[in-house]
Formats: sequence, structure tokens, C-alpha cells
Amino acid sequence: MPDITPARPSNSADPPATPPSTGRLTELGFYALAGQPESTRDLVGEVRTAEAMGLGSVFLSERFDKKEIGVLSGAAGAVSEELTVVTAATNHNTRHPMITAGLARSMQSLTGGRFVLGLGRGIPIIQDTYGIPRITTAALEDFAGIMKRLFRGEFIVGHEGPAGSWSVLYLAALDEDLPLGLVAFGPDSLALGGRCFDQVILHTFFTEETTRRCVVTVKQSAERAGRDPDQVKVWSCLATIGDHIPEDQRLMKSVGHLATYLQGYGDLLVATNGWDPAALERFRADPVVAGFLGGIDSHATTSQLEHLATLLPDEWLAASATGSAAQCASTVRGQLALGCDGVILHGATPTELAPVVDAYRVG
Repeated sequence: MPDITPARPSNSADPPATPPSTGRLTELGFYALAGQPESTRDLVGEVRTAEAMGLGSVFLSERFDKKEIGVLSGAAGAVSEELTVVTAATNHNTRHPMITAGLARSMQSLTGGRFVLGLGRGIPIIQDTYGIPRITTAALEDFAGIMKRLFRGEFIVGHEGPAGSWSVLYLAALDEDLPLGLVAFGPDSLALGGRCFDQVILHTFFTEETTRRCVVTVKQSAERAGRDPDQVKVWSCLATIGDHIPEDQRLMKSVGHLATYLQGYGDLLVATNGWDPAALERFRADPVVAGFLGGIDSHATTSQLEHLATLLPDEWLAASATGSAAQCASTVRGQLALGCDGVILHGATPTELAPVVDAYRVG
């Protein structure tokens, strides 16, 4: 999943961990560095706090210019004992397969098997800018097969496939499983996730209808491939913006987030949710949007966000957890009722999520 979360100040000191929770909530996760802090050192405190709160997984997104996934994964794994560390996502074509396999093997060893290698398609315009080939469904499927084979200890000679061509690929004389995740959006990606991957991470601001449909697509694809659909974990990615968060930050986490997604791949998000494409065109035609340089959630002022809020239909922003901590927790439970196996509380730090997690425990 591309990193398009809003900016926030960096803290020079790690926040103190909260008291240990009662029972680990393996069905809940969070995205680390959810505000593009100036220092990735903030990751250390966030992971420690989240683990003490009892969350089950930490998800890490990669941004080439400031957040390299291997560094983040190693840090998260080193300062945690129980959290599952998930890359969500990195792109398979930015490294040689042996480098990616070595990263995954190192993480599995470091964490005692608490690592999931999550992949995604990335954003085509960024790939074009950097001269990286655009990622196809066939390439992702081919690469997933390569990783699984390497972790089974296979010696791969003369590979020719959609992911690339390599004379020799060999990891080590081992036989273990590497859990693979896929950030999925469209029907082809969702079907691929059910067919070949162990976890599927959905996108933020999916409507309930879209979320339910995506879960069915993944599970049915798993069945058609002869797999146990219950063994393919589908994660909802839910923008969690409780009223206890200051209003200007809530605006950035809601309007800023969604507006930036619309900048990057608005047509796909609107089509996936069955939203009105005319509303997207009006949004794009607005002078503030048309003339905006960079990601809205990284650079917009509060007044600009207030203006942009008038351009977005209420139903678009409603696909999130808002209100009191108890109301947010109820929305989280609703995602599980739609068939999701887990919920990523997106766009907020563990400290910001604490009231919601407490309310979720109460039920």
C-alpha cells in the first residue's frame, strides 16, 4: 500500500509504553509512522506502545525517499516480542529477488517467524517516474511462487517468467514457510490474493458493500484454487478518527487522506466503490486541487482542507470509524461482521488509538 498518510511533528523521545494489556488482540493491527514524522525513530516507541496495548500486528508501508522497508522491519522486529511485522507494502521489482528473499529470511530469523512479506502493485505514475516497470498480476503471481520455492529450499535454475529472468536463485538449505501478503484493490488482485497469498490487505475508505464483496472474492478464489479459505486472512484497512483527536488533525486524517487517494488513483477508488464519477471530476476541476503540488495530506493547510471537504460527498467520508471511542470500536466490530478476519486501525498512532482499543475490549 502506498504511503500517503498526513504529516505530524516528530518526537525526539520515545513515548512510554502503556501498561500491559489483558490478552493479545490478534485481529487488530495498526500502521506505524502514521503521520509521516520527521524521524523514523518514532517507530520504536510506537511498536513498544502497540505491543503493550495488546495489538496483534504492525503494518509498515514503504516510501522510497524516506522509509526503506528493510530498515523499518528490522527495527520493529528487534523491539517487539509478539507483534507480527507485516510489510504492506513493498514492490517486488525494486530489488533483486535474492535481496528480497534475504530480507525476508533475516526477518523470520530475527522475529522467530513473526514476519509477513506483503507486496503491492504500487502507483504507476511513480514507477514511470523512477523508470521501474509497471507491476502486473502475472508478475506478482510469478514472484510469489519464486519466494515460496526459495523458502522450501529449492534451487531455481534458468527462471523465465513474468517477474523476470534469472540464471540461478537459491536461498539456503532450509524448508520453511514464508507467509505472503498482498495489498489488493481490483478484482484481479483480490482473486490473486485468494489463489496464492496468505493474507490480503484491503484499501482504506472502502464502503461496507465493497468490503463484503472483496472478502467474498478472495475466499471464493481460494476455494477454486483448492485452498482452505479460512487460511487466507483478509484485513480491512479502516480509517480510525475518533473525536478525542484534535479537530484539525481529524480533518487531515479524513479529508486529507481521501483527497490524496483521489489524486493518485481516484478513478479506481470511485469505480470500486460504485461512487459517482461526476463528483470526482468536480473535485479534480477545483482550482485548489488542480493547482496543488504534491500530496494533499502532506502539504495542505487547514483552510484548504476545509474547502476540500465541501467537494467530497458525505458518503465518501463515511467509510471510516468516527465519533466517540465506543462508536469507533463498534465500527471496527462491524468490519469483522462483514467477513474480514482482521482490522487495521489506519491513520492514527497507538497512543491515539488507545481509547478505541479500550472500548473494543469492553465490547
